[in-house]
Amino acid sequence: MPGVVEIAAEPRADARGFFARVYCPEEFAAAGVSFTSTQINLSRNGRMYTLRGMHWQDPPYAEAKLVRATRGAIHDVVIDLRRESPTFRRWIARRLDADRANALFIPEGCAHGFLTLEPDTDVLYQMSRPFVGGQARGLRYDDPGFAISWPALPAVIGEADLAWASPWRG
Repeated sequence: MPGVVEIAAEPRADARGFFARVYCPEEFAAAGVSFTSTQINLSRNGRMYTLRGMHWQDPPYAEAKLVRATRGAIHDVVIDLRRESPTFRRWIARRLDADRANALFIPEGCAHGFLTLEPDTDVLYQMSRPFVGGQARGLRYDDPGFAISWPALPAVIGEADLAWASPWRG
């Protein structure tokens, strides 16, 4: 999917554990990713199979995201909602895992959501723009127009995520 990039950290391990740089603008730019983080969010998810999503903000409030699991693991899903994109209305999924220290860069114009694969999973989001409540958009995780393949049925979903219209008519 154009613009979606999986980023692998390069942990340096020793007897204390490991150290990994998780965000360096110069390294991102060298990889063709233009991203500046203006807001950082942490999502704590106590139960396995907690689902959050699918979320985005429309222009002029559209936001790019850098998402990683800092504890546990997630099935991370991106839907391309950019009308001019060759992958419009298609989705991809990646496993993001704290042990692998990998992340997913998600460009503006894409919906994002995830399902936790372990209990006590923390997800860190670096955002290119601040959240604007009145501009929040979403679609249901089970929208038949997208037919997303989830590895399990969600055990926990927020009321707002259940309330999005289905099918999406964007």
